[in-house]
Amino acid sequence: MATARQVLCLCAFLSLPHARAEPIRYSVAEESDSGSVVANVAEDAGLAPAQLSARRARLLSEDGRQHLRLEPGTGRLVVAERLDREELCGQSATCTLPFELLLANPVQFFRVEVGVEDINDHAPVFPEERVTLKIVERSDPGSRFPLQVAQDLDVGSNSIQAYSISPDEYFSVAFGSQIKGKKYLELVLEKPLDREETAEMDFSLIAVDGGSPPRSGTTQIHVVIIDVNDNAPIFSQELYVGQVLENAPEGSVVLRVVATDRDAGVNGDISYQISQAGGQSHSAFEIDPMSGEIKLTKPLDFETAENHELSVQATDGGGLSGICRVLVEVVDVNDNAPELVVNSFSSPIPEDALPGTVVALFTVRDRDSGSNGKISCALEDQQSFSLRPAYKNYFELVTVSALDREETARYILTVTATDAGSPPLTTTHTFTVDISDVNDNAPVFNQTSYTMYVRENNVPTVLVGTVGAVDADVGPNAKVTYSLIPAHPTQQPSCSCISVNSENGDVFVLRPLDYEQVRQIEVMVSASDAGSPPLSANVTICLVVVDENDNAPLVLYPSQDSSSPSSELVPVMAEAGYLITKVVAVDTDSGQNSWLSYHLLRATDPGLFVVGAQSGEVRLRRSVTERDAVKQKLVVLVRDNGQPPLSATAAMSALLLSDFSDMRLPHSSLATEDEGSSLTMYLIISLVFISLLFLVSTAAFVICKVCKRKELKDGHVLYGASNLQTNLADAAAAGTLPHAYCYEVSLTTGSGNSEFKFLKPILPSLPPQLHATGGGTNNELDFPCGPDTSGDMEPDNPGMLSAEQFNSLSFN
Repeated sequence: MATARQVLCLCAFLSLPHARAEPIRYSVAEESDSGSVVANVAEDAGLAPAQLSARRARLLSEDGRQHLRLEPGTGRLVVAERLDREELCGQSATCTLPFELLLANPVQFFRVEVGVEDINDHAPVFPEERVTLKIVERSDPGSRFPLQVAQDLDVGSNSIQAYSISPDEYFSVAFGSQIKGKKYLELVLEKPLDREETAEMDFSLIAVDGGSPPRSGTTQIHVVIIDVNDNAPIFSQELYVGQVLENAPEGSVVLRVVATDRDAGVNGDISYQISQAGGQSHSAFEIDPMSGEIKLTKPLDFETAENHELSVQATDGGGLSGICRVLVEVVDVNDNAPELVVNSFSSPIPEDALPGTVVALFTVRDRDSGSNGKISCALEDQQSFSLRPAYKNYFELVTVSALDREETARYILTVTATDAGSPPLTTTHTFTVDISDVNDNAPVFNQTSYTMYVRENNVPTVLVGTVGAVDADVGPNAKVTYSLIPAHPTQQPSCSCISVNSENGDVFVLRPLDYEQVRQIEVMVSASDAGSPPLSANVTICLVVVDENDNAPLVLYPSQDSSSPSSELVPVMAEAGYLITKVVAVDTDSGQNSWLSYHLLRATDPGLFVVGAQSGEVRLRRSVTERDAVKQKLVVLVRDNGQPPLSATAAMSALLLSDFSDMRLPHSSLATEDEGSSLTMYLIISLVFISLLFLVSTAAFVICKVCKRKELKDGHVLYGASNLQTNLADAAAAGTLPHAYCYEVSLTTGSGNSEFKFLKPILPSLPPQLHATGGGTNNELDFPCGPDTSGDMEPDNPGMLSAEQFNSLSFN
């Protein structure tokens, strides 16, 4: 024992820097006399005996009982009263007395645990001194008859280790553990019984524990042999588990046990009774002998016992019986309010006390368990003080900011301890803290930042909001003035379009704003008091410009710059749904003001065309017939979703051609139809037009070749007309770039072997920089016309289709 104590002391001494994490552990045998020395706790804690008195050392335990005491003069831990392990811990395998060694000045804790070691001071006790068993003579060898186990209040090796029978040749005893580690005891029949030879027999059942020296208990077994009732009652369960609230009223039904007997008549009539275990009283329960319902005879207390174990015996009319175990679990009810005990309290405190100064130290506890015993502490309506967990269930009341005696000379602090029960129970304690002498309060804005809104095209000097700051001081120190300062130190003075009233903090916008130019303005307002030196605070104002529908849609394609609308080629064999072209438009407004819809406003034949309201795609509503005019004129209305809406129109025309070789005919021929020109004039004009077209095509081909070689050197490929570049650049910047297509018509004066080359969409060939940035700053955009941007546009280009291939395509 001395060696073990020295080892424990050495371990405690080595772990002293971590005293809060690892407790100092000792052990003491139960039944030790009052005054017995357990250990020198001061030495193990690294303290001199003189420090104990100087630092007001004392022992604190959770239950408030002082099983041990501290000798301040020597630092020894001694037994204060006789220790009974069975009274302290019951049948628990281990018994530990935890407590804390508290040093009040300065505050320091040492956790100490004293294990109470069991001694063999209790002998086994059977529930009854004499047990009568009725056994039918027809019982087979190996039949088992349950008996009540003996009870030994000792634990471990000092508990019951074996059972024996003396003397008897017909029976043996079986002993072991079953559900949840509970012990069972059964009498085993070794050979058949003969009532005619022996009607009754008696023998002793002995229980022996493992103590040194061992202790034993004895009960007399009286066996009555019967020869009729050969079926004993059998319970439906070996173990019944029931739960009952600790505040359940008297007469409440806990549960019902059920046993059956295969016999008939009197031998099948079953009655129930509760068997009392040795050393325990179950007077809190009673059982209906006929129905098997177990009821309460008095209220239960969870804090006294968390569960109760009963043995219920079912006996039939012939005297046979069966036993089952009943475990009644007491459910905790939140019937204990938290307790708050003040350990130390300091008042008054100086006003220049640093944040974190400990004002009071107190502990809270709750006798309930689970969530009912979980306690939370709160400090009501305080900004200068707070609660800080110190150790386990200890809390410190500390200052969290500088104190101002001129503002508040006394604080009434209410600490509320609330458990987590339902409904929760609370305990309050009031601390009155006097402040013995500061000021210094800067203005404080009522918001950390402000967001204000103004519609574009606003009237000058419009009021958009108000900033407000208050100062806890009084007199001149509380007079707040407002001014604008740069949002960042490196910036120039704030935007001249915003002004703030120095007296009341009203914010004005001095001139009209344009959403398309400025969408957000950020300024900083400073609030300064009139103190000496003045104190100030800054806050950021974010002025958001709200868009209005002041920009009409802009049609990018087809281009509306030329005097005559663009013409689209439509084969007469096209089916309904054929894509003719797509109207592309953008709106510089934002939100729903930029949502565009497309509508067919006018057309030569309105029933022939349909426009996609969202996509702007112009398609055939039906198939083309011979009665349809060759030239169709369309006007598409583009309208935004603003209030009121703004709109624009896109004019175009469509040529219904049976063969694309008709393109060899000059456009003037259509004019001559309208004008009624003569056939001779038509032939002359056609000849001149074809000649000019040949010359222009030859010159354009040579120029195109030269330009492409130059562009390849410069890393650019130009696309078409400059006005389309600008429109597509704007569309890309607005995020509404259409899936346009590039067409090339190659016309010859030969025998009709015209070629129509269909190139891939332009958009997939856009440079990556366009997709990322929305175009360059000079509004120039280069588009390759075809899938191969590095070579010449030769007739055998894989991105082009012949006329026969084109006619076989179906356009979506």
